[in-house]
This record gives sequence, C-alpha cells and structure tokens, in this order.
Amino acid sequence: MIRPRLLAILIVLVGILSGCEKSEQSTEEIRPPSAQDNVFVLSQSFEMPGLDRTRKIRVYLPPGYDNESSRYPVMYMHDAQNLFDDATSYAGEWKVDETLNKLAKTHGLKLIVVGIDNGQDKRLTELSAWDHPEYGNAEGKQYLAFITEVIKPFIDAEYRTKPDATNTAIMGSSMGGLMSFYAIYSHPEIFTKAGIFSPSFWYSPDVFEFAQSSQLPNSARLDFLVGTEEGGEIVKDMRKMVSITKNAGHPIRNIKSRVVDGAGHNEAFWASEFADSVLWLFREE
Repeated sequence: MIRPRLLAILIVLVGILSGCEKSEQSTEEIRPPSAQDNVFVLSQSFEMPGLDRTRKIRVYLPPGYDNESSRYPVMYMHDAQNLFDDATSYAGEWKVDETLNKLAKTHGLKLIVVGIDNGQDKRLTELSAWDHPEYGNAEGKQYLAFITEVIKPFIDAEYRTKPDATNTAIMGSSMGGLMSFYAIYSHPEIFTKAGIFSPSFWYSPDVFEFAQSSQLPNSARLDFLVGTEEGGEIVKDMRKMVSITKNAGHPIRNIKSRVVDGAGHNEAFWASEFADSVLWLFREE
C-alpha cells in the first residue's frame, strides 16, 4: 500500500514530467514563422490526378509585384515546407524568400517561385519515376503531371508569368534533386533549367540508363551540387551522371557541377548555394 505522502510525491513527479513533455511540444509547435510578406499559402488544396490525394501550394512573388505590370520567370520547387518558413520546415529552411528579395535589389533578378508541399510518407514514391524494392511503386510520373498539367496552368492563369520553357525552371534536393533531373529530361518543352541538389541517384540504377537513352536540347541548363560529407555513393553517382551528360555532347557552358568540401546533406548547405544557383540558371546570355 502506497503511503499518502509517497503518493503525493509521485503525483507531483508525474505532473512535472508531463509538464516538461508538454513544454517541449509547445516549444516545437510555437516555433516562430519566418516567411516573408511576399510568400503566400494558396487557400485551396489541389487534387492530384491519379494519386487520390490533395496538395498544398506555396507561392513567392517578387518584390514590387503588385505595383508593376511586368511578367516574371517561374521556378517550381519541391518540399515547399522547407523553402520559406522555419515554422513548417523539417530541419531548417532554404531561405528562398530572403535570398531572392536580396537578389532583386543587388542583381535585379526577379522570379516567381512555386513550392509544392511534399507528401510526407508518400515523398519517396512521389519524387521518383522508378520503382524501389523496399519503398514501393513509383508515383513520380503522376506527380510531375500534377505540376505540368494542373499547377503550371493555374499559375500561368493567375499570375503574370513568362510561361515559355526558356523562363521555366525546376529545383530540388535529395529526392527532389532526382525529380528535377527527371523533369527536365522528360519535359524539355516545359523546363529548360534544373537545380539538381544532392540528387538521390542511389534510388534506382535505371536513372543512368534513362539519361543515356535521352537527349536534352542544347539550351537546357543543369546545375549539379553535392557535398563531400553526405554519405553513401552520392558524390560518385553525381559525378557519373555529369559524365553521362557531358559525353552525350551537351554544351559544357550549360552544365555546372560542384562538389563542396565538408558539406552535409541538409537545408543549411542547400540554402548557402541557392543564390549562386539561380544566378547561374537565369543568367543572361
């Protein structure tokens, strides 16, 4: 039988431990938002044909958008929860909005960025066009069709875009890098610029056969990026893909490849390289 005094102590200890747990959860939940005022979460969720699910879309508009009549290039990006806002990010944000706001002032580069939220437990299958024996059947073709057939037409109708391929880019990291690579190869009539950060070429060896059997227009620009501390064969795989692209005769001036010493597989690394990438992808000839 537990004595009343001991029971009271136990109750207090349980309360303290519960309070600590709630405090930690609360701290996580109230992480302050960091998205700039020119980032918008669209009010509607968009149906993803063939996947029986919906997806949230986040849009960055360049400074002065409401006071101008100009049209702007558009870049589509994956894992939108991690692009603009620390409050929604998994492990820190890319600071896309802060970086582009600065580049608008320093370089006159103004873009619209459309971020597609990832599918969380569906992320691996959605961002690959190839099946995986452990992770399941690929849904990448449907995901990309969602971007090209649902989201892009909506964005071009609702915002002042330059909808042609010359002014349309796609960028992502990890599985998003794999998808961006697939997107520019499979739809060069839509995308002519791709930021391929820390690409997950490990996911399927079929990606190399796909690249060898495909042809890019000479105008396509590919920016490959990887860090030496990302683990696995990621550096080797990226170098292999860069070699395939070069050996196919793609112009060297339209291939950028960086292996950054000491960099790991994380948002801080990708954020640090984002400005250089967009300046190169959207450079004037």
